[in-house]
Amino acid sequence: MKPITRNVSKDWNREGIMAKILIENVEIVTDGPAYPKKYIGITDQKISYIGTTRPEGYEDAYRIDGTGKLAAAGMVNAHTHIAMCLLRSYGDDMALMDWLQNKVWPAEAGLRDGDCYWGTQLGILEMLKSGTTAFADMYFFEDETARAVSESGLRACLSRGLTGDKYDKEDQRLAENIRLYKDWNGQADGRLTVMLGPHAPYTCSEDYLRLLVEAAEELGCEMHMHLSETRQEVEDCLAQHGKTPIAYADSLGILDRGCLIAHGVWATDEELDLMAAKHARVAHNPQSNLKLASGIAPVQKMLGKGIVVGLGTDGATSNNNLDMLEETRLAAMLHKGVTYDPLCIPAATAWEMATLQGARCLGYDRVGKVEEGWLADLVLYDMNKPYWYPRHDRMSLLVYAASASDADTVLVNGKVLLEKGEAKTLDEEKIYAEAGAIAARLTKK
Repeated sequence: MKPITRNVSKDWNREGIMAKILIENVEIVTDGPAYPKKYIGITDQKISYIGTTRPEGYEDAYRIDGTGKLAAAGMVNAHTHIAMCLLRSYGDDMALMDWLQNKVWPAEAGLRDGDCYWGTQLGILEMLKSGTTAFADMYFFEDETARAVSESGLRACLSRGLTGDKYDKEDQRLAENIRLYKDWNGQADGRLTVMLGPHAPYTCSEDYLRLLVEAAEELGCEMHMHLSETRQEVEDCLAQHGKTPIAYADSLGILDRGCLIAHGVWATDEELDLMAAKHARVAHNPQSNLKLASGIAPVQKMLGKGIVVGLGTDGATSNNNLDMLEETRLAAMLHKGVTYDPLCIPAATAWEMATLQGARCLGYDRVGKVEEGWLADLVLYDMNKPYWYPRHDRMSLLVYAASASDADTVLVNGKVLLEKGEAKTLDEEKIYAEAGAIAARLTKK
């Protein structure tokens, strides 16, 4: 077959984004059952055309051959600690608190300026090559994370992980999060947003959490917090505060600010009602919760109450990868098993959790669908693999059979970041070298 000639438009905008892109002869995962071959036109940052006939006005557009490929919205990793890629496979098969106190926190104490930049680059590379176009992060040195995201072209919602035991308006960690918000929220052509990041009830005192709520109110920003991740956390919170974690957070005004709850594994029925009423969103992390034996979140109940539930990987130390397609497949299968209901979380629902619902978790508008007028955060999956045949149902194949490595082409905000598996904005070899050297120093290997 004669290859399609790629004509590059001379019309570029100030961000270096091709003014027009035309994806040709591609199938769209949500179209079924006939899956007609279509054209997707992209103008600047948005999808401007979807149809079965070649659109006018794209004669000079950058053309991408979509033959044999499946177009889908980019996945959204609703909760991670991206630079923890530096500690991947370090301290496996341990209980959560033992793992944190004796492995993770001592290693993190050795982090230096620049380390998290390269850890973030490694995580971005992994996500980009597996079809993830946006993520919510909570970690340290988030200004370095912001710089890496800005350079890479991905979309991200960032928060500085906050821990403390006293009411102190001069708290350096809070000052870093506030500065992050003022410097980066809305930057990188709108790809970067910022929340405050109180870590968890067991690492933040009540006084400190009240201070963070005040700061969030002053800034007008939302909050991203670990809540009800483990049974021990619930028991300790009840003993100390007389409330379960999510109810406790609400009593301090955290849910009123707009809250992304990481995990919510042990949320009670009463808390689920509260979350629905307060429009709290949940980042469900099935693989991390299983690996750390934290439990299984009541996702079916959450969805039944209209709670927005996205999917996350958590950090690469408790997973051990950032493969959102694995999370999607597990979310679809796991809850069937624990509810004994084969209709619980079908493939299309799991996929929506990985895309549209994940985007809503992060507060994004017009992200998470392949639809005219929506931002062009797209992935083209290469279906020329044995497990893509026969093609009875593309959605089912994507969720239950596909591999993350099938992500062939990735666009974010109308910019091609990955094409034929090659990253366009990242130096792979340098990332591997830098990340390896940093990891060896942190773990003293």
